[in-house]
Amino acid sequence: MERLELARVLARRRPGEGGLGATHPGSTPSIVDERDPGRFMASFASALRSGAQVFLADPSWGPAERTVLAELTSVAEEQCEDGPVASSRSDDGWLMIPSGGTSGTLKFARHDGATLSAAVRGFAERFGVERINCVGVLPLHHVSGLMGWMRAELTGGAFLPWDWKHLESGSRPGTGGGPWFISLVPTQLHRLLDSRSAVEWLRGFRAILVGGGPVWPALASAAAEEGLPISLTYGTTETAAMATALSPDDFLAGGRDSGAPLPHVRIGLSPEGVIRVAGPSVFRGYFPALDAATPPEEREFVTGDLGRLDDRGHLVVLGRKDAVIITGGKKVDPREVEAALWASGEFADVAVVGIPDPEWGEAVVACYPGDQRPPDFTLPAARGGALAAYKRPRRFEAIPNWPRNAQGKVNRAALLEAIRVHRA
Repeated sequence: MERLELARVLARRRPGEGGLGATHPGSTPSIVDERDPGRFMASFASALRSGAQVFLADPSWGPAERTVLAELTSVAEEQCEDGPVASSRSDDGWLMIPSGGTSGTLKFARHDGATLSAAVRGFAERFGVERINCVGVLPLHHVSGLMGWMRAELTGGAFLPWDWKHLESGSRPGTGGGPWFISLVPTQLHRLLDSRSAVEWLRGFRAILVGGGPVWPALASAAAEEGLPISLTYGTTETAAMATALSPDDFLAGGRDSGAPLPHVRIGLSPEGVIRVAGPSVFRGYFPALDAATPPEEREFVTGDLGRLDDRGHLVVLGRKDAVIITGGKKVDPREVEAALWASGEFADVAVVGIPDPEWGEAVVACYPGDQRPPDFTLPAARGGALAAYKRPRRFEAIPNWPRNAQGKVNRAALLEAIRVHRA
């Protein structure tokens, strides 16, 4: 699909209009289920031309996720068979992007040209660029990877999809002419910092967008010492990726928050401290539900994340509301424990969970990949020695098949199941 053609579909679409990309009664849903970026983009373009509702799928999904996908696309087919529907229903929210929602259960967030283009405009304004050039190493079925492509396409910039394994091994694309951006998850940044050539390459970007998980203090310090233009970000599938961003200048000056809201976004907090995001990039509901009535500026998503706003209005993310571990009547933020363990330098990867315990209610358990060098537990730091005693892991578990995906998300349910099987 030509760039201008795609831009017309994503940025100028209006309810009730026909033409390229509009969904028509009788169109069966299209599933974009490709790992290779080139095939994904071709499949996505074909899906747009078909006029169908578009579902993005992760090729690595197992039977459970495939069952959910089949059930929801069946619902979409039934809606088509019912004949003509209201123009807002047939045209708004035509792009279904997979999300864990706030519960971890697979859902599909409904987006369209209006939500995506609002997010692109806000990004361009925040970083002061007209054309956005992106190197894409995150999968395109995920909102962070998709939005890198959309930012480039909708602003007339360049998009270079690049295999992460090739990038890590030393094969890196040239990025000349104009400002360039790249999105990384913290573990990817951590690995690239081990390579001098990678560090030199990263210094050439306008901003290195880091999100998808917490950045531990030692990693942030190492990146700042190298002078890398890091932009710490916060966003969700439901907000079309980035909702806040810390400027690289603020990062290099010592800032470690998630930055100020992008121009198109408003950030608020519930009385309990849960982060709320409002604005025109907010999704239109989880399929098959559709919010076609709320004006774009008034749409709001209540996340499952806790946060606070500092005196500059910058967002400080405190962690998942449902991830807090209560042990012996005291609350433990697993992010704090993970940060302390990362700082020890003994873990190639680590994640902290709470498991039921008859004495403590929940026990703090640290998990690490079983196929990598085991930590040296004779070192106090490797056992969380810098933490208050009640926050230190009571157990360490080596997990054979480490369940962290390409977006940097750890499947904590998989960790808990692995612990259960190991202890059975």
